[in-house]
Amino acid sequence: MSSEARRAAIQSISRKHPLAPLGEVEKLEDLFGRNVFGLPQMRARLPESAYRALESCIERGHELDHGLADLVASAMKEWAVERGATHFTHWFQPMTGSTAEKHDSFIDLENGKLLLQFSGKALIKGEPDASSFPSGGLRATFEARGYTAWDPTSPAFIRETASGATLCIPTAFCSWTGEALDKKTPLLRSCEALNRSAMRMLRLLGDEQVQFVYPTVGAEQEYFLVDRELHLQRPDLVATGRTLFGARPPKGQELEDHYFGSISPRVLAFMHEAECELWKLGVPVKTRHNEVAPSQFEIAPIFERTTLSTDHNMLTMEVLRQVAQRHGFQCLLHEKPFAGINGSGKHNNWSMATDTGVNLLDPGQTPETNMRFVVVLTAVIRAIDLHADLLRVSIAHAANDHRLGANEAPPAIISIYLGEELEAVVESLVSGGAGPNRDADRQTMRLGVGTLPPLPRDTTDRNRTSPFAFTGNKFEFRAVGSGQSIATPNIFLNTIVADSLDFLAAEIEKLRDSAGLAGAVQQVVQQVLTQHKRVIFGGNGYSAEWHAEAESRGLPNLRTAVDAIGVYSAPDKVEIFERHRVLSKKEVESRTNIMFEAYAKAIAIEAQSAAGIASSMLLPAATTYQRNLAESIESARRAGAKTLDRQERRLQDVVGRIESALGALETLQTATEKAERHHGEPAGHAKLYRDEVIPAMNALRESCDVLETLVDDDLWPLPKYREMLFVH
Repeated sequence: MSSEARRAAIQSISRKHPLAPLGEVEKLEDLFGRNVFGLPQMRARLPESAYRALESCIERGHELDHGLADLVASAMKEWAVERGATHFTHWFQPMTGSTAEKHDSFIDLENGKLLLQFSGKALIKGEPDASSFPSGGLRATFEARGYTAWDPTSPAFIRETASGATLCIPTAFCSWTGEALDKKTPLLRSCEALNRSAMRMLRLLGDEQVQFVYPTVGAEQEYFLVDRELHLQRPDLVATGRTLFGARPPKGQELEDHYFGSISPRVLAFMHEAECELWKLGVPVKTRHNEVAPSQFEIAPIFERTTLSTDHNMLTMEVLRQVAQRHGFQCLLHEKPFAGINGSGKHNNWSMATDTGVNLLDPGQTPETNMRFVVVLTAVIRAIDLHADLLRVSIAHAANDHRLGANEAPPAIISIYLGEELEAVVESLVSGGAGPNRDADRQTMRLGVGTLPPLPRDTTDRNRTSPFAFTGNKFEFRAVGSGQSIATPNIFLNTIVADSLDFLAAEIEKLRDSAGLAGAVQQVVQQVLTQHKRVIFGGNGYSAEWHAEAESRGLPNLRTAVDAIGVYSAPDKVEIFERHRVLSKKEVESRTNIMFEAYAKAIAIEAQSAAGIASSMLLPAATTYQRNLAESIESARRAGAKTLDRQERRLQDVVGRIESALGALETLQTATEKAERHHGEPAGHAKLYRDEVIPAMNALRESCDVLETLVDDDLWPLPKYREMLFVH
């Protein structure tokens, strides 16, 4: 792009106004869920017995009778056609990290007559060509067959566009041999595992009412908005989602004036339309605000069941991107689109709930709920301590490496923040002391005898530096990347907590006959917390002192994605996944390979983009400026004026460093491509890109960013940070 195009785009942006709504403003209660085939729509269109069976499947996880499929399909088709749908698709989440769909129309022909049909068979099972989806070695590339299977726990919905409407049916995706090729299948399995383990524990604690336990999640989504005209003039943003070059602007986020600031009318118009589209899809978005960095924003929903919340977060990212373009914006979901500016994450607020409406991470105010809460809390603490490395794997990818460990995101060391009062309770349980707020005559904290004090929901201030913080009745996992599916972090969380609940249940069962239930719980909780309290940390997670202390505690510090990914397929991790029937060894190994390959591919694309931009856009701008500068110097000399020799020498030095860095990067690219062709080991490729290609890219960027500060502004071909971040 020319510098003239850059200036023209900036002038054009200044004349843009907020878009008016597409149609009449509707009441929220009429809008919400309008395009969802949920329980109310099912109840109105299905026989009572069919509706009850579906409700039981959705609400309590009971198996669905496939004989009902034709009834459901017919009702679903009629509802969708009434809303203008002409096609249906099995909407699934392959290992690409995004969603996938193949559209089929409802039409059929019988004796030359057009019919609209949708059978139970078409609802339950689809057969897309699966050859081009990542499999991590599960299948050869010529093995194309894959199956999508209806997930009745997540309601079908309609996506409307100017070109028509499509019925989207959430599904799982697997190979013809039965291995999971997606993120939804193991997520569903992990929810079942957590239910089994939690039910075992609740029965052990004497609860006979609860019939089903499920994890809940609320994903707070951060994102950037830049004007689309400027975005299209940045080949690095288009190709990689982040700026590979860009000098620090005079003003960044130092004044913190953007955080919770007044939302500009143009951005507000975008937000309102995005929210309306999400409300139609039944996504319960509730909160919107400016984030810390300029041009950064957040949208947050009400919490839902994890499987549904995962689908809704994928829809949220899709809707944000699509609506942004209509308003002349580009929505950036990359974890670090601008160097030196805060990146974007996604706070994964995780808890467990029962079919009786109880949050198992709510401390409660009665002896019975106190005991239940402490046992569940102990299980979570044990799970995070034993498997902090696995939780780090769940958010490991190339983009997230740019923010993990920086001051806008939690460090790569996984620790738990409980707050002062709850941490004091844990210490009292470990020591056998009376604990906080105890009566003078009580000497020990005995579970189930009313000695645990009532804990208000917010007992202390938040700790933004903690990657895994207790926030009243849930844990907030703050390290998830903004563009990442929340499925993997929740698969891992569900599995490791299920494993710890089983461990605690087994230990309590061993002691129950001799010590009684309360005594057995007391002994096991004390023992487990004593062993695993090292993962609890309430201080500054960014400090150098914490890194040293964490090392002395034996906590893992996996600084890069490449370090972390290798943990995934360790024998002890595979054993846990297999024992809880979440992932097989083959599935774990395939996902490990996919993560390494995704890392290498992301860096390879960035390296090629950086080399191309530097050679075809930045160096030509420098050459033009050198020529202009040389002519100015010569004219000044002839006129006897002071020359710009120092500027010329500095420019020559920077251009020389860029040419040298560019040559080194291009040589590395050739070497890595050759290594990939001759050695099929994904981990080795990823390490090569991390250890050699990334430093070469950084060296090239450093010199190019200096060049940006030297070259005449009228000649610089790329929109600058000050323009992308502050011009709306």
